[in-house]
Amino acid sequence: MSKPIKQIILDHGSGGKASQELIEKLFLPFFDNPFLREMNDSAVLSLGDLKLAFSTDSYTVNPVIFPGGNIGALAIHGTVNDLAMRGANPLYLSVGFIIEEGLSGEMLETIVSTMQKAAQEAGIYVVTGDTKVVPKGQADKIFINTSGIGIIKDGVDIAGQNARPGDLILINGSIGDHGMCILCQREGMSFNTPIKSDTAPLNKLVEQILEVSPHIHVLRDPTRGGVATTLNEIAQQSQVGIELWEEHLPFHESVLGAAEILGLDPLYLANEGKMLVFVVKEDAEKVLEVMRSHPYGREAAIIGEVRSEPQAKVWMRTKLGSKRLIDMLVGEPLPRIC
Repeated sequence: MSKPIKQIILDHGSGGKASQELIEKLFLPFFDNPFLREMNDSAVLSLGDLKLAFSTDSYTVNPVIFPGGNIGALAIHGTVNDLAMRGANPLYLSVGFIIEEGLSGEMLETIVSTMQKAAQEAGIYVVTGDTKVVPKGQADKIFINTSGIGIIKDGVDIAGQNARPGDLILINGSIGDHGMCILCQREGMSFNTPIKSDTAPLNKLVEQILEVSPHIHVLRDPTRGGVATTLNEIAQQSQVGIELWEEHLPFHESVLGAAEILGLDPLYLANEGKMLVFVVKEDAEKVLEVMRSHPYGREAAIIGEVRSEPQAKVWMRTKLGSKRLIDMLVGEPLPRIC
């Protein structure tokens, strides 16, 4: 019998191994059911003839406003994207605010107006919500929760457990932008080329790639824990091996430079406007073409392939031809990024 969790630490919110341990040891035993057991970002539910995706997420970030967005954009984009990663058309969101006493009305208006614009771009409605205000010192400016529902068309079956040997893996652009943006803002670092968050709604892009290929098996947005952790989750869910190709990984030079200075691996940095696409090899090029024609996919690339062995492992084929194991995130190198 595994040891119980004695105390919650920041690592448990990292999206890495500690988060997985918290879910498997504490939450799953109490809430266990077939929907939750799949461990996908959205649950797929049947309601009469409708197939619905349902998701929820909570957002806490420091600083609250950053280059490329703010906590409000993250909240809308994050839940929209979680629904889209099941192939759903997002329709309705709820929004819950926990606001610290003393937050300026101007900052709150900035956040809410950004949320309105994000919802309009994604084509969804915020239909219900809740607001709580807590005494000064009992929160950190503002926390936001969003929940959402969307409809999945007949014949669409996209989930973390569906990766198959031979699938090629695509990403719609540069890796690690959001996590590095937040870290640079927090530490007062600047570069000749500014680093901006990549936060964006991906549902319209998903809709377009589904139109050209009915053989997309997995979609996942690599947020907390980054690309490395997300690929490990998929490898475990599908019991497959995943090989990354280092020479094809898209990074902005400013992100690589900052990561080198700070001693961080950008594969573990959060992304808020990127998705990993697992598709049959025969359809990969036409999916790539569609992605590159979209504003949120211009830097799209094919970055790896699914193998049958070794199961539940991720490794990188380096530029030198060697291989190195890519594990899940251990610890919490960058707190409060989404």
